[in-house]
Amino acid sequence: MKTTNNFNDTLYTITSAALVGGGGYPQPGEISLSHNGVLFLDELPEFERRVLEVMRQPMEDREVTIARAQYTVTYPSSFMLVASMNPSPGGYFNDPDAPVTSSPAEMQRYLGKISGPLLDRIDIHIEVTPVPFEKLSDDRKGESSVEIRRRVEAARDLQTERFKDIKDLHYNAQMGTKHIREFCKLNASSKNLLKNAMQRLNLSARAYDRILKVARTIADLEGLEHLNENHISEAIQYRSLDREGWLG
Repeated sequence: MKTTNNFNDTLYTITSAALVGGGGYPQPGEISLSHNGVLFLDELPEFERRVLEVMRQPMEDREVTIARAQYTVTYPSSFMLVASMNPSPGGYFNDPDAPVTSSPAEMQRYLGKISGPLLDRIDIHIEVTPVPFEKLSDDRKGESSVEIRRRVEAARDLQTERFKDIKDLHYNAQMGTKHIREFCKLNASSKNLLKNAMQRLNLSARAYDRILKVARTIADLEGLEHLNENHISEAIQYRSLDREGWLG
């Protein structure tokens, strides 16, 4: 697996062609160079919005097509997008003791650099809060990387077995609507929970599918065949940027 994570301050000015590919004779861009690997974009709002927008279709289709007058070139782009960003322009969102504060207008302008359709295509949004000193100095050991890897490999084995008879489908993230309906069936209480979340958060149909795929993966990590309310609830919590009132 290849990991591309070498973006730095100079690459915030990256062009669309450099990201998705292009040129007189189209060459692959960063998203194709990250095929079957990870593309890490640090400080996501610092990139030009029009550049980020060109990733939307490749993220959906897992390939990018570049058309020229006499020919068309298609490059693979099945990559995992990992992005990070400060919670506010000053970096101290919701901190009452912050030396720098940002107004709601500044927050909206900052987050507005990332479009809703692009956020829709990101399965998991995680808000990382500051770690207090007590936890930093805690001697207790958490779960080891070896144990985590064992659980992940077991979940991937379940997915490989689940999709073994389906062409070009190997893991949950690749599921389309048809497969989501088949492999992510909900009981009545889970369905009501998701319905309420959709209405309360005003989520899109794409976000609905993303929640179900993440819930399916959570269940796989637990070795469970059927989804339940806990899986749906946890998957909903992983869409923090969809929550109303996130700006305070």
